[in-house]
Amino acid sequence: MTWKQDALVHAKNQDPKESCGLLIDIKGKEKYYPCKNLSNYSQQCFIIDPEDYAKAEDSGKILAVIHSHPVTPPVASQADMISCEESGLVWHIVNPKTEQWGFYKPSGYKPPLIGRHWVWGITDCWSLVRDWYKENLGIILRDWERPTTPEEFIENPMFEKCAWRTGFRQLRPDEKLENGDLLFMSIMATGLNHVAIFLDGDVLHHLADRISCKEPYNQWLLKCTGMRLRYAQEG
Repeated sequence: MTWKQDALVHAKNQDPKESCGLLIDIKGKEKYYPCKNLSNYSQQCFIIDPEDYAKAEDSGKILAVIHSHPVTPPVASQADMISCEESGLVWHIVNPKTEQWGFYKPSGYKPPLIGRHWVWGITDCWSLVRDWYKENLGIILRDWERPTTPEEFIENPMFEKCAWRTGFRQLRPDEKLENGDLLFMSIMATGLNHVAIFLDGDVLHHLADRISCKEPYNQWLLKCTGMRLRYAQEG
């Protein structure tokens, strides 16, 4: 069987979940290496098991990432394109029902700051902050490792722990907000589980399961705000 046939069989076996795996080169022969999908939302996205990735890397040279779209056509989603760019590898996509294939390769894609879809760990509120700082200020902020699911994050928010090590300081009560300041918020949670960027009286942010947007810093968002921060310098 070819690697495409092996990948298709894996995709059919995993349906309705997304399958994921790697195309590797073993002594000049291309082989499909199936991996576990660790995502708690496995019908919508995938997270390759790091142990499987390491084993594949030990077996041969990794050439591409392969995953399935059980419901949608085999066309790269926004999250796929972002992750593909980060991986630096070609991505092959297959629909197990239609058996159609598609692929995407790194081409310099950057998601828009406004109108991006929310995907935990890929395009979420912290991802938006990092992209805005890089595009507008040329500052590259650390991408802190998140828990596997947003539910775990709500139980143990990381913003307060990471802010200082990322170069931010808390504003004094008498300091006025300036463009680019961060607002740590509590959205339907007990801890600070959301971050927004202050811009000319508005906020640019990305709430869970919504489209990223810029909107007025209204009374509700003000009430949700628990901490105001300004970038100083990463230590």
